[in-house]
Amino acid sequence: MIHPGARRNLNERRRSRIQIGINRNNWSNLKIRTPSIGNGIRPECPPRVADDTHGKHSTARRAAAILYLGATISDCDRRRSGGCKDAAALLFVDDLLGGKAMSLERHWTTRSRQLGRYVVPCCVILGTSAAAPVAALKTGDHVPRVLILYPYDERLAATTAAGEAIRTRLLQATKARIDLFSEFLDLSRFPEAEHIGRMARYLSAKYADRRPDVVIALGEVSARFISANRRELAASAKIIVAGFSSSTAEEMDLPNDVVGAFSEFDIVKTAEMARGLQPEARHLFIIGGSSEFDRSWLSRARADLAAFSKDYETTYLEDLTIEEFTKVAAEVPRDSIILALTILKDRDGRNFMPREAVKQIAETAGAPIYGPYLTYIDYGVVGGSVVTFESLGKTVADLALEAVAGKPISNLESRQTYVADARQLERWGLSEKNLPAGAIQMFKEPTFWEQYWLAAVFALAVITFQGTVIAGLLIERRRRQAAETESRHRLLEVVHLNQSATAGALSASIAHELNQPLGAIRSNAEAAAVILRSERPDLELIGQILVDIQDDDQRAHDVISRIRGLLKKRSEIDWQEFDLNDVTTSAIRILRGEAERGSVVVSSSQTSRELPVRADRVHVQQVILNLATNAMDAMLEVITTEKRLLLETRLTAESKVELSISDTGPTSPTSDSPVFSSRSIPPSQPGQDSAFPSRVRSSRPTAARSRPPTVLEAERSFVLCCLSHEMGE
Repeated sequence: MIHPGARRNLNERRRSRIQIGINRNNWSNLKIRTPSIGNGIRPECPPRVADDTHGKHSTARRAAAILYLGATISDCDRRRSGGCKDAAALLFVDDLLGGKAMSLERHWTTRSRQLGRYVVPCCVILGTSAAAPVAALKTGDHVPRVLILYPYDERLAATTAAGEAIRTRLLQATKARIDLFSEFLDLSRFPEAEHIGRMARYLSAKYADRRPDVVIALGEVSARFISANRRELAASAKIIVAGFSSSTAEEMDLPNDVVGAFSEFDIVKTAEMARGLQPEARHLFIIGGSSEFDRSWLSRARADLAAFSKDYETTYLEDLTIEEFTKVAAEVPRDSIILALTILKDRDGRNFMPREAVKQIAETAGAPIYGPYLTYIDYGVVGGSVVTFESLGKTVADLALEAVAGKPISNLESRQTYVADARQLERWGLSEKNLPAGAIQMFKEPTFWEQYWLAAVFALAVITFQGTVIAGLLIERRRRQAAETESRHRLLEVVHLNQSATAGALSASIAHELNQPLGAIRSNAEAAAVILRSERPDLELIGQILVDIQDDDQRAHDVISRIRGLLKKRSEIDWQEFDLNDVTTSAIRILRGEAERGSVVVSSSQTSRELPVRADRVHVQQVILNLATNAMDAMLEVITTEKRLLLETRLTAESKVELSISDTGPTSPTSDSPVFSSRSIPPSQPGQDSAFPSRVRSSRPTAARSRPPTVLEAERSFVLCCLSHEMGE
């Protein structure tokens, strides 16, 4: 009988079912294990059905409750000596049966055996019928399964890359609502029948509960495997094979419902590509390994290349070790074509990845190597006619999608493409112009224009703009220089006219200067003649007379040279370095005759040291003469005893040379500013070319009577311009 404490707890919890969290609406979230039934079996209750008690799953709920109640009663019956203490279990069942559990409990002592005998079978039947709709729902939401079989391990790049292309295409097309499985059979290293049988049994057991809808077999080995073990592994699945030619499929005698995405690895097309790149070749070498697949490749190549090889000395390199392959390939003539098939195994039984074996051979090969696989590119081969992984993957994936959708499918061909390694073309000196039409060059370095065309266009635009601006500036500079040259020439003409006018104004002074030495020469000559006519001529006195004649001649020559320089027409400024004191002294000599005629006392005040300046000597002298002439003109009406003209040179405190001309004439009533005053300029220093006469100025304004003022002003401005230009101002 039920323990009294359990009975009380049961009545209390019925009245407060919400407090203990057991409710009809929470049914789907509950999962309670029943007590042991029979040999310790504990059936789970309840199944995952709808929450409503009176809905379409109410029968299943009641059946589960009865099953649970029967198990509980049976357990309590086995423990009747101690009573049943599972109050929560009874309350749960009472809730399911709408309060009927208590009435069952009252009679459990008399009907426990009958209830346990009949309830369990009924619950099993009802539970099975209740689970049927759930299974049907899962079938409607079935996710397709695709199994991809790889013939070798994951290190074989060709099949691995093709498989990845297939997976990518399937996931994109189905938006990842597909189950993809991959198996690497590795039957190249383990070709024994026992291993193949074990692999078949293993995969059959592995996919027993997840049978694939489509099986994709990459390569001949995988195709043979699935064809032989289709019944155990995927009896109802669609089989798609890929990675070999249709002729190979016919030789394999595949079942009629097996569909293929065939790839024609046409070695003849690769050989024709090699002949186009090497028209001078005379030798042909074909390399193949020692595995079963390698031998089948060699056999097919012999048949396919029978006509092609007649034009060459053909040698088949087979059944060699990898070292022998490498040695023979290194010794072949340069005018040879080497066709590399596959080397999965060498004569010593060592297994290789074909591209790794080809790479080892190509490193020291004496002639270009070609191959029919895309994976050989970047491993030393020049190129070949290949099937790209993207093309193969897309073809196989499209067949699989149609098979999953229940559409009829048929055999397809994967398109071949000529591919070449641009680096190998450069290595062997092969012209890309001889490649077949439409060939793809991999690893080709882009030209500067292809890589940086946008930057190049921008740079060219900037350079063009800058060039245009620079050209415009150069043209403007040339025009300015031409204008400056023309202006200088005109100014020189004006200066020449002024020089001529100055020479005319100083003609009396010039004549006086010349008359003195010429008169002295004549007097000395006459005196010498008288002495020579005497009975005893004084030869020493005659020698002194001749020296005086030479000095006077030199004096006349200097006067003429100064006048010639003054009147000489120049096209350019004659820059030279000279002592400003010497120019001042020379100017005084020229002015002496004019000064004596006007009763003007000309004097100079010069420093004891030299004042080297750099300028046009003649122009500076002309300015001094003009200023001095103006000063003498200003003193025409002054008393004779007060006519004084002073030319003074000195070195200022700022280390600048200054020349000043002052007179005692009257000041101008219309202006208080000097007619001409130049800037002070530093004296010339040894080794410096930018030193000039410092400042030429008049102590007060004067009037230029002998020439138009405009000419005088132009001359002065020109000299100032020359000085300032050389100074860099």
